[in-house]
Amino acid sequence: MTSVMFVCLGNICRSPLAEGIFRHKIRHAGLTSRFRIDSAGTGNWHHGKSPDPRSIDVATKYGIDIATQRARQVTRGDFNAFDIILAMDADNLATLRRLAPPTAPARLRLFIETPPQDVPDPYYGGAEGFETVYRIIEEGCSGLLHELHRV
Repeated sequence: MTSVMFVCLGNICRSPLAEGIFRHKIRHAGLTSRFRIDSAGTGNWHHGKSPDPRSIDVATKYGIDIATQRARQVTRGDFNAFDIILAMDADNLATLRRLAPPTAPARLRLFIETPPQDVPDPYYGGAEGFETVYRIIEEGCSGLLHELHRV
């Protein structure tokens, strides 16, 4: 089983979308038993809250339900519990690298690694930003599934 965690700043916009989209893709590929998926934020100010309503709306538009997800903050244990921890942007990747215990086995990397690209934070924008982010994450999750399913 491969364990994957998606990380953004508050765990209410990008990372819940990534968790939902990737979960949806593996379910449709019949690979649910091969993956454990979660998401978290580097910050704690949204702990226990639902995803941003705009994230819920754009996910619902594409047949994905993320409404029951709850925000949480990355813990030290996550670095031992997950094989791959994917940061939505370079700032969160830098934070993860500072938080990670030196001997933690988790592979830390950007969600979009080739070429390195940040997934923009849509929080301060309108619905169109969430649509753009959905498309970026959907494409990234397709690539991730292809990469991990070959392994």
